[in-house]
Amino acid sequence: MADLMKAFVMEGIGKTAFMDKPVPEPGPNDAIVKTTRALVCTSDVHTLKGAIGDRSNLTLGHEAVGVVAKLGSEVRGFKEGDRVAVNAITPCFQCQNCQRGYTSQCDTMLGGWKFANTKDGNFAEYFHVNDASANLTSIPGSISDDIAVYACDMLSTGFMGAEHANIPLGGTVVIFAQGPVGLMATVGARLLGAGLVIGVDGVAARLSLSRHFGADVTIDFTQQDPLEEILKLTGGVGVDSAIECLGSQATFESCVKATRPGGTISVAGYFGHGDSVEIPRVEWGVGMSDKVIRTGLCPGGNVRMSRLLGLIERGRVDPSPLTTHRFAFDDVDKALHLMETKEDGILKPLVVFK
Repeated sequence: MADLMKAFVMEGIGKTAFMDKPVPEPGPNDAIVKTTRALVCTSDVHTLKGAIGDRSNLTLGHEAVGVVAKLGSEVRGFKEGDRVAVNAITPCFQCQNCQRGYTSQCDTMLGGWKFANTKDGNFAEYFHVNDASANLTSIPGSISDDIAVYACDMLSTGFMGAEHANIPLGGTVVIFAQGPVGLMATVGARLLGAGLVIGVDGVAARLSLSRHFGADVTIDFTQQDPLEEILKLTGGVGVDSAIECLGSQATFESCVKATRPGGTISVAGYFGHGDSVEIPRVEWGVGMSDKVIRTGLCPGGNVRMSRLLGLIERGRVDPSPLTTHRFAFDDVDKALHLMETKEDGILKPLVVFK
């Protein structure tokens, strides 16, 4: 009889529960990781509400680190007992889309997103990792699990937003929404050489963190019109790049409107509602403004993850201020509820496993 483990599952749309599941077994190319730390993401809230359709007893969670418990016979470069981080996106690195350079779209659109989508996630005592040689990443000894877990999604997604924004060296960039992804996009923009970094949000604590993470100017959209302020800051021409980090019609439109002709709108947000997203026609130059809209999904793989962990190790970024709450695994349902309501000043809850 298979050993059992505790898992936190989506029973159906809007319904969660703890349940016992068999500890997974690895295939030849796979690994099983014993979870030590995880993070709860607003994406988990979207999933629970049905943004990607109904799921039955699917284990939630996609940001976790842990210790290798079992390895498949063909996995190289790791051993049982290694501390490892696993990106939220776990491509095969072999299909056509992966070979074309779009690993997050592994096999099909969004196909690299497997955890809590097409397979059990990692809100469980153990989780399965496909294609482990490419998707496990060793955690340097100087980095705690509490910090390393941020490389799994927040750093990779936020930095992707900045990378896709095509920010000229010394150029101007605005980041709409200063949640965890937006704050990491702010760091990324600064690291990529932006000359003026503008952070937009409506929560004072987040705007304070925005300045901490590298924003030169912050705009509280509850007090000022962001577009008016952006035009003032840029001498009336608009920004070179705008990064959308919320996944809402309003922030997307603001990005298009704030960007100068030939600029780039980089979308890192998760649009979890509605059937379409509208582009403001006039500010889009009626389709002829040379503005680029670039989308993407959190890049994975151990090369990417090693670079992110290297940035942490060398002090280029310290994501620890993002952790506003800590929960035992037994209380992950409470953490998920807070991420939905955004009560108590929550930014990112860290889940601690025994």
